[in-house]
Amino acid sequence: MTRALDAESLAGFHDRGLSWEDYLATDRRLAEDWRRIHERITLDDSQRRLVEGFTRTMPVLVSSGIWCGDCVQQGPLLQRIASASDRIDLRWLDRDEHPAFSRPLRINGGDRVPMVVFMSEDFEPVAVAGDRTLTRYRAIAARNLGPSCPLPGAPVPQDELAGTLQDWLDEFERVQLLLRVSPRLRELNGD
Repeated sequence: MTRALDAESLAGFHDRGLSWEDYLATDRRLAEDWRRIHERITLDDSQRRLVEGFTRTMPVLVSSGIWCGDCVQQGPLLQRIASASDRIDLRWLDRDEHPAFSRPLRINGGDRVPMVVFMSEDFEPVAVAGDRTLTRYRAIAARNLGPSCPLPGAPVPQDELAGTLQDWLDEFERVQLLLRVSPRLRELNGD
């Protein structure tokens, strides 16, 4: 992870980040696509119990574009995970409005979205994930590198959404476990 995003700068970006509802309010027309995906996906009982069991506070920032197809298909999944735990403080920043946050997150020379930054309770950077999960890349490769080609606006298959949700859930769990066993945070929290 780039050192341009240190704890102090991440805390400031997190303070400026928008809640899910405020982020969607930036473009009510495009927000409808986000809401449709959000309504289609839920956490199953074991996923919900996992997230509800998180004990460490986890600020999370998403660099996104409300206009972005990948953000539309993955952002609602991130929100679904975050809404299952009061330990996850998920905020949204528009990539183009916050270049000081998004530029250090470039992948392969490009300004990709969504990019997700996971932090410890004191805003130390822990992990960066994005722009797509493995399930998303596999689905895109199958559509684009095989004998078929996707149609613009084609619906996202439910199994792809479920797999992508699980990918993101796995990353949230990985970061939560990292935070939970961290000697620094165990000392800080006396546990």
